[in-house]
Amino acid sequence: MSNELTLPKPSGAAAGSGDPLLTIKGVQKHFPVMDGFLFKRQVGAVHAVDGVDLEVFPSESVGLVGESGCGKSTLGRLVTRLLEPTGGEIRYNGQDITHAGRKELAPIRSEIQMIFQDPYSSLNPRHTVGSIIGAPMEINGINPKGGIQRRVQELLETVGLNPEHYNRFPHEFSGGQRQRIGVARALSLSPKLIVADEPVSALDVSIQAQVVNLLQDLQRELGIAFLFIAHDLSVVRHFSQRVAVMYLGKIVEIADRRSLYESPRHPYTHALLSAVPEADPDDDRERIRLVGDVPSPLNPPSGCRFRTRCWKAQEKCATEEPPLIQLSGNSAGHLTACHFPEDGNAAVVPDQRAEV
Repeated sequence: MSNELTLPKPSGAAAGSGDPLLTIKGVQKHFPVMDGFLFKRQVGAVHAVDGVDLEVFPSESVGLVGESGCGKSTLGRLVTRLLEPTGGEIRYNGQDITHAGRKELAPIRSEIQMIFQDPYSSLNPRHTVGSIIGAPMEINGINPKGGIQRRVQELLETVGLNPEHYNRFPHEFSGGQRQRIGVARALSLSPKLIVADEPVSALDVSIQAQVVNLLQDLQRELGIAFLFIAHDLSVVRHFSQRVAVMYLGKIVEIADRRSLYESPRHPYTHALLSAVPEADPDDDRERIRLVGDVPSPLNPPSGCRFRTRCWKAQEKCATEEPPLIQLSGNSAGHLTACHFPEDGNAAVVPDQRAEV
């Protein structure tokens, strides 16, 4: 896929007007695989992210879904520049930060924050809650009105915790409370963009809704843009205004929430949605069971990467990579990468795939 692809602006007021806050074009991240005991040499590379195009507009929430190992978290770490991209371009607020150095990143570090997946390992057990949340302000030389302690207590109250817990340690809190501490830390520098990497997957179901609702309230009140990474499609549907579906390092479909959930076009999106549990006891949808395992990112399939598990695969799928484009009949901004897309309302799919 060419790096010159221009994505159409999403429909609806959610995206706002003007330029995107975050623009990703053809981004790649390949992890080298080394061999040898004394003399190391590269024998391959893991294609974790392999040519991703995505935009996030101010105050917008974009969901990123897919199976474990598809490259979602790696993409999130590329956006926050915790990882160095192998190729492509990352622009934040019009500024190219793809290979920006420490000094160049310093002014925008406070504007891009991250909420990590595991609330147990992301908090230093030797530091108090006050020092954990206040550390970003100290590092960036920010002295808010009333002092750092007062600001930290305000943030604790914002995320639904008792300000008096300022001097407590992480082990004294439950998983849900620890994740709220992580949210407070991300908010401490008043960011414009937050990358939430599976923020509720490690929490009990009873706590997940509380954290998601908290993030949704903060987004509305503070106007923060979110890149919300998750594998739970129900959570993503509740939180995100647009949704991108990722498979083996590439985005295969992206659309606004309603269009993607009601009229999916890519077979992989159909398979994911068929697996979402429904509360209706009379639900008689046929579940789509994909044959085989996800191919190795060390040696991804030629052409369409989903073809080895797709029931619609043909010879063309092995020789030509499908571009991420808007198909006829799709709403504005609904892009699909498939040579033989599904009817948006298709529900019954054979439990077989074509041999290619």
